[in-house]
Amino acid sequence: MEGEIMIIGERTRRVKNAVLLWFVIVSGILAITEISRPQTISKPGKIHTYYIAADEVKWNYDPGGLNGMTGKPLDFVGYFTGADGKVITKPESTTYVKCLYREYTDATFRTLKPRPPRWQHLGMLGPLIRAEVGDTIRVVYRNNCSFPNSIHPHGLFYERNDEGSPYWDGHIVVHPGDSVPPGGTYTYTWEVPERAGPGPNDPNSILWAYMSHTNPERDDNAGLVGPIIITARGQAKPDGTPKGIDREFVTWFAQIHEEDSWYANRNLPTLATDHAMPFPMAPDSTTVTYPYFVTFSINGYSFSSNPLKDWTMKKGEQVRWYIMAGLNDFDFHTPHWHGNTVLIGGMRTDVTSVAPMQMIVADMVPDDVGVWLFHCHIAFHNDMGMNVRYRVVP
Repeated sequence: MEGEIMIIGERTRRVKNAVLLWFVIVSGILAITEISRPQTISKPGKIHTYYIAADEVKWNYDPGGLNGMTGKPLDFVGYFTGADGKVITKPESTTYVKCLYREYTDATFRTLKPRPPRWQHLGMLGPLIRAEVGDTIRVVYRNNCSFPNSIHPHGLFYERNDEGSPYWDGHIVVHPGDSVPPGGTYTYTWEVPERAGPGPNDPNSILWAYMSHTNPERDDNAGLVGPIIITARGQAKPDGTPKGIDREFVTWFAQIHEEDSWYANRNLPTLATDHAMPFPMAPDSTTVTYPYFVTFSINGYSFSSNPLKDWTMKKGEQVRWYIMAGLNDFDFHTPHWHGNTVLIGGMRTDVTSVAPMQMIVADMVPDDVGVWLFHCHIAFHNDMGMNVRYRVVP
């Protein structure tokens, strides 16, 4: 019995030694493999500096004076409820005082930076801010408008001082970036970590918005909105565009409530006694009234008044559409492309939906040459002018 115990003990010892030796050998192999494996060290990201000001400008929702849907002069009239309760019409202007983000060449804010031809379609939107995952964005900001405002970025990483949004966070410290006074300047710094870039089911670039969040309702309706495009790490071409993409379009579907803008008293002097909205449609629409003065637009263009040369692409190009909506109560929209289809999240469609301040990406390879309608498929919104045209050339 004692001999058997000794034999079993010896076997156990040998097994333990063998296991230990195996562990040492495998660990050594793994260590050598790890040492010999090429080390992938992320390159330090770039710092992108933008000089952006909030400027008071006049914006024309119909720069050509035509209804692009009919090819005839736009009869832009307001339908008002008079003192006796009856509907009356008055001619209305398509030009309004706005506060828009504009880009400058340097911190002196003396020279506007020309907007590249391929981004002229942005219309009233602010300048494009672009970066790649791992980069840093610096915005030197000047407020040239008559009311306090800010720049708040969606999706990016920021410290509380650079959020651009005043609210009680438990501290009595005043965050300078929350509200830049008229004539004031502030420099925002935002980081672009992985979680600010494309997700597992996204294409290699995505859209975020920036906007003034000091008084979102008044600021947004005054025009303070712009786009941010973030590309996955290593997926940007030298010019910043995502690899595999030939053309990009950013579109902002927005009901702009002029009566909620900071400039309501200057733009709409009749609001003190009348309620109105632009309604240049069929004669039977004179029976329709609406308690707001609202302009339905895409990038600030109504009734397909957008310059077609800025919305032109070539057949067979890889075209990426970035879509976002405004933040008003009825800014739920259904963008619809006539003539061509898109892929969104791997699914084929020609209509999508977007909620207030939601952002989506759609990829198109246009194959149908011609001039096509791009509009909100909610019938009332389309009738009110939420449509533009795009062109596909051979």
